[in-house]
Formats: sequence, C-alpha cells, structure tokens
Amino acid sequence: MITLFARASISRWTHPVGAALVRLGLAPNAVTVAGTVASAASALWFFPRGELFVGTVVVAVFLLFDVLDGAMARAGGKGSAFGGVLDASCDRIADGALFGALVWWALVVAGDRVLGAGLLLCLVGAQVTSYVKARAEANGLSADGGAAERAERFVLVLVGTGLHGLGVPFVLGAAVWLLAALSAITVLQRLRAAARSAQAGTSSS
Repeated sequence: MITLFARASISRWTHPVGAALVRLGLAPNAVTVAGTVASAASALWFFPRGELFVGTVVVAVFLLFDVLDGAMARAGGKGSAFGGVLDASCDRIADGALFGALVWWALVVAGDRVLGAGLLLCLVGAQVTSYVKARAEANGLSADGGAAERAERFVLVLVGTGLHGLGVPFVLGAAVWLLAALSAITVLQRLRAAARSAQAGTSSS
C-alpha cells in the first residue's frame, strides 16, 4: 500500500539519482548486491549488540539501494529477467538478516521471549508472503498486493526499533505484533488472490 501511494513522489528523486549512477558506469545488479550486503551486515552488526537506533539509521540508508537499482535499470535500459530474480533473492536475504538479527537481540540480549516470538513470526511471514507471490507467478497466476508488503514491513519494524533505541517504551512491541498480524493477513490475501486467478483462468479456458 505504501509502495502504491508513494511511488510517484519517490520516483522524483530516484530517477535522477539512478540515471546519474548509470552515467558513472555502475550496473544495477552490482548496486543490488552491494546494498544487500551492506544492509544485511549492518543489521547483523548493530542489532545483536543492542544498538537499535544507530542500526535503524544505517540499515534504512542502505535499504535505499533497493529503490535505486530499479531506477538504474529503467534509466539505462538494462532491466533483465535475471535482474528480477537477483533482486528478489537479495530482498529475501536482507529480510532474513534484519529480522534474524532482531530475533537474536530480543531472545539473547534483551531476554524477551514474547517479543522474540513476535519477531520470529514476522520473519516467517515476510518469507511466506514473498513465496506465495513467486510460486503463484511460476504457475501463471497473480498474487500481488496485501496489507503488509515489503515497504510496510520495513517502515513498521524500523520505526519501532528506532524509537525503542531512543528509549520510547512499548512502541517496538506494538509494531512487531501489529506487523505479525498484518503479515498473516497478507499471506491469506495473496492465497485468496491466487485462488481467484486460478478460477478465472479455468473459467476462461
């Protein structure tokens, strides 16, 4: 949802930046990999150490590469099927590193099993949400959308971690359990969309 409403405003600055990076000779796939490595390494370094605010800022900066690689591909006309596969694969790595690092922090550092369980549900929900779409598309079906797509997941969890790092109480727990619930709803929404797509294909054949 956030992606849908914010796409036009975000594109105003990503397109010029993407075009500039292409002129510098950078390849979109290289930016994809670099952004993934940097964001995953940042999450795995800062969050397990309890440095939630700094980790939030650094991870958020590197996650912008996920927006720029698409803008670069469009600006340079270098979009490819492999680029899409690479981007989706790197997204799953970044998601896993982010939520995995937070699960470690919650269980090992903070000793909060309830929060750790919520973050684990968010981790599973993020992976299953993406898998349903990928599996549906592999079978010629459509399963887009949902209450908590990738942008929503990052906004909720990073706002929660950032405010928690600044000492604001209860915000992270609320954000995590809200995201866990929205992730479950999103999985159901995408499964329903895939079922409708399959039914529509059967009816038209």
